[in-house]
Amino acid sequence: MREALRQAKLAFEADEVPVGAVVVWDNKIIARGYNQVELLNDSTAHAEMIALTAAFNMLGSKYLPEAVLYVTVEPCLMCCGALYWSKAARIVYGAEDVKNGYRKTVQDNWPFHPKATLTGGVLAEECGQLMKDFFKKKKIDAFI
Repeated sequence: MREALRQAKLAFEADEVPVGAVVVWDNKIIARGYNQVELLNDSTAHAEMIALTAAFNMLGSKYLPEAVLYVTVEPCLMCCGALYWSKAARIVYGAEDVKNGYRKTVQDNWPFHPKATLTGGVLAEECGQLMKDFFKKKKIDAFI
């Protein structure tokens, strides 16, 4: 999660919503990503999507059944869909996102692959503080 936080800080410095992600395979980071929505003018350029695409390309595979994705903020529903189709084994996130996280939409339904496991709250305070600092800088009360 520390490396995902480093990626989120790169997003912060680039004036992007500070979310970072890494994909780990066999205890090695094989892909990294951070939000690039503004840079790429692409609303789908979330940290998870960029990290997953890099992992697919690195492995030459469309599935990641042994991968762990670490992301600093609870994934949105779009990213859950990508994680579902990637067949990622595990998803680990930091801060909850009550406004845009997947739980806002799916409530008690499981949006990830049936074999996937989920862990939330890892370094949640640090991950959440980075988001709060970003939106405070923007003078937007968008992340609680």
